[in-house]
Amino acid sequence: MNPLFVEGVGILAPGLAGWAASRAVLAGERPYVAEPMPATIATLLPANERRRTTATVKLALHVAQEAMDQVAPISNPSSGERGKLSAATVFASSGGDSEVLDKICTALTQPGRPVSPTQFHHSVHNTPAGYWSIATGCTQPSLSLSAYDGSFAAGLLEAAALAFAEAARVLLIAYDLPLPFPLSARRAIVAPFAVALLLNPVATERRQATLRLTRTGFEPADRLDDASLERLRAGNPAARSLPLLCAIAQRKRKRVMLSGNDTALGVDVEP
Repeated sequence: MNPLFVEGVGILAPGLAGWAASRAVLAGERPYVAEPMPATIATLLPANERRRTTATVKLALHVAQEAMDQVAPISNPSSGERGKLSAATVFASSGGDSEVLDKICTALTQPGRPVSPTQFHHSVHNTPAGYWSIATGCTQPSLSLSAYDGSFAAGLLEAAALAFAEAARVLLIAYDLPLPFPLSARRAIVAPFAVALLLNPVATERRQATLRLTRTGFEPADRLDDASLERLRAGNPAARSLPLLCAIAQRKRKRVMLSGNDTALGVDVEP
C-alpha cells in the first residue's frame, strides 16, 4: 500500500498520560507503571454540552485533541477561537458507550420504562463523532465503526482508505472503557484506553513516522515484552494499537502485526 504519514499521536490510559509523557515508556526506556489516569474534561465543548457528555465521549475527544494539537491547536479555550486545521475522522470502538447502554437496559426493567431522553441521545455508536463535530465545527466526512477485538485494525484500515480516496488528512480515534456490572461479567475490559493518530497521505515536515499497511492471512498479533503493558494490550481492544505505538516511539524500522477478526493487518513502520 502507499505510504501514510503519522503527524500526530494522542494516547490516554493508566500510566500513559499523553504522547510526550508516554514515549519513553513505549520505547522501553522507562518501566511502565499503571498510575491513575488524569481526569478528562472535554474543554473543547461548550459548557452545556460538556455537562451532558459521558466518560466515553470525554476520553475520545481528549486524545483527538492531543493528536490534532501537535500539528495546529484546535482551539484557544480562553478566547473560544477555533483553529483552521480540520480532518476527516474515523472513530473505532468495540462496544461504544457501555455506561449508557447499561443505564438504558436498567431503565427498561423498571415500571414505566423511564428511559432518559439524554441517555437515548447518547446511545448511538457515533455520539463521540457528533460531539467532535460540535466542538470543532468540522464538516469533513466521518465514520464510526466496530469490529469487536479487531476494532483498531479495522479503524486503521478504514482511515488509510479514506485518506487515499480523499487525498487529505484523516484522524483515527480508537477507544474503549471497562463495562459496568453485570455487562462486565460477559465482556471484560481491564482498563480505559484511547489512542488517536493523525494520518496524512502527503509527506510533510511534521511527520513522525511512515506506515505501509498490508492485509494478510491470519497471523498472530505482536505481543509486548513488558508483562503489564501486554496485559493492557490484551485486555482492551483499543490497546491492540500498543505494538504500533511502541514501534513509532522507538523510531526504528519495524514490521508490526495487528490483530483483526478474520485477517491480520501488517504495518511496516519507518521513523
